[in-house]
Amino acid sequence: MPVGRASDQQRRNHRGEPPAERRGERARRDGARSSGKRPGRRAPTRSRPKSSTGGAFKLSSTRRAAGLAMLVCVMALSVSVPLRTYLSQHAELAAQEQQQADLTRQVRELELRKQELSDPAQVEAEARARLGYVRPGETPYIVEVPAPAAPPPPTASADDGVPWYENLWNSVMGKGS
Repeated sequence: MPVGRASDQQRRNHRGEPPAERRGERARRDGARSSGKRPGRRAPTRSRPKSSTGGAFKLSSTRRAAGLAMLVCVMALSVSVPLRTYLSQHAELAAQEQQQADLTRQVRELELRKQELSDPAQVEAEARARLGYVRPGETPYIVEVPAPAAPPPPTASADDGVPWYENLWNSVMGKGS
């Protein structure tokens, strides 16, 4: 036997199969226990059907779940960028519409003001009120309201620029200030 290679017997034992002589004994023994069977005869073994977890692409359920999760992640990422763009553009559109409404209102107010100032009587009233204009021959009077009294200046403190801690030390030591 070559070095490093196991014999057929060792390989069978390694796979969990008993040797041929033990298999026969076990079959006779198992057959004797069961009712209605003759000893020495093995029960016919049915070939097991393969696991139904193979699916369409012969993948296990774990792999299919992982593939489905990957697919969902890819779809979510591919939808998220356009959705974010749509929402930001929607917010920007709302802000632009608000700005347009404000500017339209401002234009209406300025047009009304323009109509008011097209009347010469209104222009004269504005000039008198805001600029203080008078017609020739009129005597202007200006009434000045007295200003409120100024608050009294703060009193000078008696510390003469001496820091507070020196005043405290002087009071502890009994020196007069």
